[in-house]
Amino acid sequence: MLRTIHVDQLRPGMHVQRLNGPWLKHPFWRSSFLATERDIERLLASEVETVDIDIRRGVDADVAASAGEDAPSIPAGVHAIESPARSPAAPAAIPVTMDAELGRARRICEEGRDAVAAMFREVRMGRMIEPERMAPLAEEITASVERHPGALISIARLKTADDYTYMHSVAVSALMVALARQLDLDEDACREAAMGGLLHDMGKACMPVDILNKPGRLTDDEYAVMRTHPEEGERLLRDSGLENTAVLHMVRHHHEKYDGGGYPAQLEADATPLLTRMSAVCDVYDAITSNRPYKEGWDPGESLRRMVSWKGHFDPAVLKAFVASVGIYPVGSLVRLSSDRLAVVVEQRPGALSAPRVKVFFSARSRTQILQHELDLAEAGCGERIIGVESPQQWGFRELEKLWVS
Repeated sequence: MLRTIHVDQLRPGMHVQRLNGPWLKHPFWRSSFLATERDIERLLASEVETVDIDIRRGVDADVAASAGEDAPSIPAGVHAIESPARSPAAPAAIPVTMDAELGRARRICEEGRDAVAAMFREVRMGRMIEPERMAPLAEEITASVERHPGALISIARLKTADDYTYMHSVAVSALMVALARQLDLDEDACREAAMGGLLHDMGKACMPVDILNKPGRLTDDEYAVMRTHPEEGERLLRDSGLENTAVLHMVRHHHEKYDGGGYPAQLEADATPLLTRMSAVCDVYDAITSNRPYKEGWDPGESLRRMVSWKGHFDPAVLKAFVASVGIYPVGSLVRLSSDRLAVVVEQRPGALSAPRVKVFFSARSRTQILQHELDLAEAGCGERIIGVESPQQWGFRELEKLWVS
């Protein structure tokens, strides 16, 4: 059961279920936690005025008051209310298996696609958008990445060409969160990374639909129009009241290159904040691994190899951290084993980037299907290792995801 109280009434041991204030301005990454004295100090110094506490999971305000706490009266206009408890998200600190997270990842992707599509429709109908409505989605994405980063990142990559525009934002948000965690960024930066990923392509809602969804390569004139989407996105979000400078910078400059060869401002590395340099990597990775109206996505492992070869495009340190966050052989990669058998990567192993869990299904030597079985390449005595990345297109494999999405 939830109760809304003023932050002045918050005491250690109360379980905060929701912070009733601007998501990008409160001092916490998650809005659900067991309050400590330090948490309360940070809340009192923030713009949050009220919180919802779950009296089933922590101390009640009435209990705190009866125990001798000097709880002030509720200010005018703020009412203590009781309401049905919201379903709390799964604890972010508790990791789960890939298989256990895949179902939740699918749901988040579906909800995320619909949420981004709805915001695009608002823009096209000339209505004012509310960026903070994306905050709950950003929290769900973060919670999923914390439970198992491979699940949501891998599912989000499996978008159709028709869904690309909307699902791309969900995928980039998940990649940004995983990369932020890999770089050990603080809570504020992780929050901005998630939100920046979701909003980075909002300017595409201002683009002509026939250009945005063109099933072929763009002409020079059409490409020139599309190159305006970062600036249009920043303008759109500023007009909507978004003030976060880090998010706005990502929206405007996620197509800048490390050597200054990008657009719209040709910013070089020393003029580009870390979060924006991160967004450049995450945006490109999802773009090249996804099916687009005019081309099929590349294999994840092959995509990383190509990105590493593009000198001057990305911040080398950020790209190195990105590879560590998704794995040398990301989930879904087609790999050749030392036994000359082909396998698809089904799960990364922390601390063993070159030895993931794989599903073996094909003999490259005899070019025949074999009995499918899983191998943990990091397991002692496995006797197998990856010797290279293969192209699914060259082998004629379609829908490899059916081997790892259960």
